[in-house]
Amino acid sequence: MEDRTALVTGAAGGIGAAVVRALGRRGVRVAAVDRDADRLAEAVAKETADGAAVKAFPLDVTRGADVEDVVGAVERALGPLDYLVNAAGVLHLGPVSSQKEEHWAATFAVNTTGVFLVSRAVVKRMVPRSRGAIVTVASNAAGTPRMEMAAYAASKAAAAMFTKCLALEVAGHGIRCNVVAPGSTDTAMLRSMWQDENGPKATIDGRPEAYKLGIPLGKLARPEDVADAVVFLLSEQSGHITMHDLTVDGGATLGV
Repeated sequence: MEDRTALVTGAAGGIGAAVVRALGRRGVRVAAVDRDADRLAEAVAKETADGAAVKAFPLDVTRGADVEDVVGAVERALGPLDYLVNAAGVLHLGPVSSQKEEHWAATFAVNTTGVFLVSRAVVKRMVPRSRGAIVTVASNAAGTPRMEMAAYAASKAAAAMFTKCLALEVAGHGIRCNVVAPGSTDTAMLRSMWQDENGPKATIDGRPEAYKLGIPLGKLARPEDVADAVVFLLSEQSGHITMHDLTVDGGATLGV
C-alpha cells in the first residue's frame, strides 16, 4: 500500500482517526477529512509528528459543492486517490415517538447523504483510472434492530446498501466497494451512550430489557480492531472481494 493515496472522513477521532493512523504507518498518503477543524488539526499533528504523510482537509460532508472542491484539492495536493474510507458518522438517541425531525435529518445528512456525496466525487475520478477501493464504515445496527437507535440504524443500513449498489456499478472498472460493520467500539460515540461507570460492563453483558445481546468475546472493540478490517478490505489481500459486509462486533449479533 506504500505510496498510495487515501481520503478518510470522520478523521478527527474514533475509528476514522485509527484508520488514518493505520494507513499512515503503511506509507499511504492520507487526506484526513472532518468538519471539526480544531480536533482534526490536533489529530493530524500527532500523525505527522510520527512521520506519517497526513494532511488535514476540513469539510462538512453534507455540503455537495464543498465536497467536490475538497476532493479536487486533495488530488491536486496529494495525487490521484486510490482509497476512500467513509467513516464520518453521528448518533442521536431516542425513541421514535419523541424523535426530533432535525435529529433525524441530521443523522441521514451525515451518515447517508455524506457517504453518497463523497463517494460520488471520488468514484468519478477513479473510473477513468480503472482502479480504486472504497470502504464504508456502517454498523452492526444496520442489520439488527436497536431500541432508541432507529435513525442511526436506518441511516447506516441505507449507507451499506448504497455502497453495495455502487460496487455493482463500478466493478467493471476494477473498483471494489465494501462495508465494515462495527459493533460496540471504545469511542466517544459509545461513551456518550453510557449513563455511569457501569457502562462498559453493561455493554459487554448485554441488556435483556432492551433485547440487546452482550458480546461473546467479552470485550469492547478498539478503534484499531475496526481499522485493521478497513485496511484489509482496501488492500490487495482482498483483491477479489467486493460488495461484502464485514462485521466486527465480537459476536454480538451472533454472526448474522
